[in-house]
Amino acid sequence: MSFLISLVAVFLLLSGLFLYADARRRYDLIDSVWGPGFAVIAVITLVFAEGEPTRQWIITVLTAVWGLRLGVHIFVRNSGKDEDPRYQDILRRAKGNPRLRMYRVYLIQAALMWVVSLPVQAAQHLSAPFGVLDWVGTGVWMVGFAFEAVGDWQLSRFRADPANKGAVMDRGLWRYTRHPNYFGDAVVWWGLYLFALHSWLAALTIIGPVIMTWLLAKGTGKPLLEKDIVSRRPGYAEYVQRTSGFVPLPPRSRVS
Repeated sequence: MSFLISLVAVFLLLSGLFLYADARRRYDLIDSVWGPGFAVIAVITLVFAEGEPTRQWIITVLTAVWGLRLGVHIFVRNSGKDEDPRYQDILRRAKGNPRLRMYRVYLIQAALMWVVSLPVQAAQHLSAPFGVLDWVGTGVWMVGFAFEAVGDWQLSRFRADPANKGAVMDRGLWRYTRHPNYFGDAVVWWGLYLFALHSWLAALTIIGPVIMTWLLAKGTGKPLLEKDIVSRRPGYAEYVQRTSGFVPLPPRSRVS
């Protein structure tokens, strides 16, 4: 029952958000709600599922902390700026009713949110005692959260310095991967998935972290962000040659 309730809730949440965004004619608001939406699903599952209490509370807190931090970060980052051009591009390319096309984008986001969160939902139904897998999952989550939060903080500080305008961020974690925040995001969800491994049926929710990792590394994350950045930012091509695209690795010392 909790799976159905969370599904309905997330579709209602994003439908309501669409109406608000449509009234404001600013559709990138969904980016700020992406993370908090997972927190909503986790809390709903906590209320309606009947699993081992310690696991339920810990995975709910971990999901909420991750989601709320991400939401606040994106909201603050986007405040006072023009809308993300990706959404205006969707409207321009839409065939038929562009607003209906945008609503479909919101519904797709809702569906992805629910599917990616399946490990969190399934883990909250498990009655197995809280044990090693849960502690390992917490540890993996902490590594991913640190990468994501520290990477975002380092980039924010870099951009806040007028002396760095137009420069390439290649310091701190960004020296080892071009996207430490995306890598950390993926690791967070692999950590949450480990909570579900107490049951072979719950283990099938591996589709959640797989989809999240694909989106970040091959889908709407890294590829879309880097689509035209080489032409816009001098020095980025050289940065690409010496720096790993996703998984942190020592920078290549010689650029061919």
